[in-house]
Amino acid sequence: MRSALVGLGLVVSRDGGIPLVSHAYAGNKPDVTQFATMIDKLRRRHTAVAEQACANVPAEMTVVFDAGQNSQANVDHVAELELHHVGSVPPSDVPDLLALPKKRRRIVDTDRFEGLTALQTRRVIYGTERRVVLTHSSTLHAKQQAGFDQTLGKATRQLTELAATLARGKTRRDRARVEREIDTICHDSWVKRVLITTLTGDTPAAHRLTFTVDNTARAALEAEVFGKRVLITDREDWPVAEVVAGYRSQSDAEFSFRQLKDRRVVSFSPMRRWTDHNIRVHLFTCVLALQLAHLMRREARRGGLHLSVRELLGQLAGIEESVLIYPSTGGRPKARRMLTETTPEQDQLATIFDLDHWAPHT
Repeated sequence: MRSALVGLGLVVSRDGGIPLVSHAYAGNKPDVTQFATMIDKLRRRHTAVAEQACANVPAEMTVVFDAGQNSQANVDHVAELELHHVGSVPPSDVPDLLALPKKRRRIVDTDRFEGLTALQTRRVIYGTERRVVLTHSSTLHAKQQAGFDQTLGKATRQLTELAATLARGKTRRDRARVEREIDTICHDSWVKRVLITTLTGDTPAAHRLTFTVDNTARAALEAEVFGKRVLITDREDWPVAEVVAGYRSQSDAEFSFRQLKDRRVVSFSPMRRWTDHNIRVHLFTCVLALQLAHLMRREARRGGLHLSVRELLGQLAGIEESVLIYPSTGGRPKARRMLTETTPEQDQLATIFDLDHWAPHT
């Protein structure tokens, strides 16, 4: 996570996305340039924590990164540290894989990943032969389809406006300028593949623009690219389903970052801290609060309640106690403590966290 002042790296558990160790770094530098330093420090801290928690079990850390962290130096650095990794590369890096027929892919795991198919092979990527898993998600396919419809719709509207302007015959734009405008409108690589534009006329007054969507090209684009991810890993012992699960575990860390930005949960910002020392202390308290919140969320999930952190804290905050004072014929008045009306979810949370034990008694 990055802000104007500070960036934060996290190692989280695959069981509930619980933060284990963290590292703060300068937020005014690209993440890809900070990758090696951050991985070094996170690895040392994770090793120390793991050795204290499980003295007889060697520490194991798998680095999961997306294409935004890709570089030859970063991949080599992970290998030098002998860390396991699961990452992704842009599909355009392996066009031959994208061209493989659909029948080569197999269902991964219906229970865990509905609609996901995959094939695995080996390719030389970043100078080394690696295990490669090509996945296709029907959900991702639909999202990319909807997103492309919006992008294509915007481009066609802009081309329509430009064509109408040229048709009036009053523009002084020369051909080179009009072509630059068309290129700007159709700058998206996918749009370029499916939109066919034709500019006619030898003078500004005679310029006319026509365009059409090549449906055959669009069908080919969808079949080749939509819904696909290319994963790379050195985890030779993991089945495809575990490789996919490992890559998708990024969402646990991303969820933690979203929680840090939620002012009603952890309140990472506004920071109001300016020295390095105070910033580190602020980050530590925020990560500690996040860790406790996720531990509580995991405990609630084990008890059968699947709640977000905000929902969990909201339900707990709604459990209130009233004190009823009864007059006495002699001596001090009697006080009786009781909970206000609660929901079934709150009753279940009270049981899960044994709130009766912690509540004050008369």
